[in-house]
Amino acid sequence: MATDQAKFEEELNKFKQLEKDREKYINNRQQLESQLTENTLVKQELDLMDSDAKVYKLIGAVLVRQDLAEARANVDKRLEYINAEIKRVEDNLSDFETKMKTQQNKLMSIQEAARKKPA
Repeated sequence: MATDQAKFEEELNKFKQLEKDREKYINNRQQLESQLTENTLVKQELDLMDSDAKVYKLIGAVLVRQDLAEARANVDKRLEYINAEIKRVEDNLSDFETKMKTQQNKLMSIQEAARKKPA
């Protein structure tokens, strides 16, 4: 009986670790979503500007003039990167969901086996 309990505790700890890791990915995805929203708004604002408009980029505590086409290209690259990162995080999340379901099934089968054993 003690070995069953130890095995259950071990599997439960694995499940809890998977939950913690999943939570990190969820937080990461939320952060990426907010960056995506921010960069999408920047892109919309840049698209509204005339080609002769002055654009400045904040570098440290200094505003540095930047070419509008260069600013648009930088924002487009950032959007591509953020979208790729979101996809990667979502793929990892779906993997974690699968691992968690597998781990949950292990826990349930250990509990079921413990119930069926005579005392």
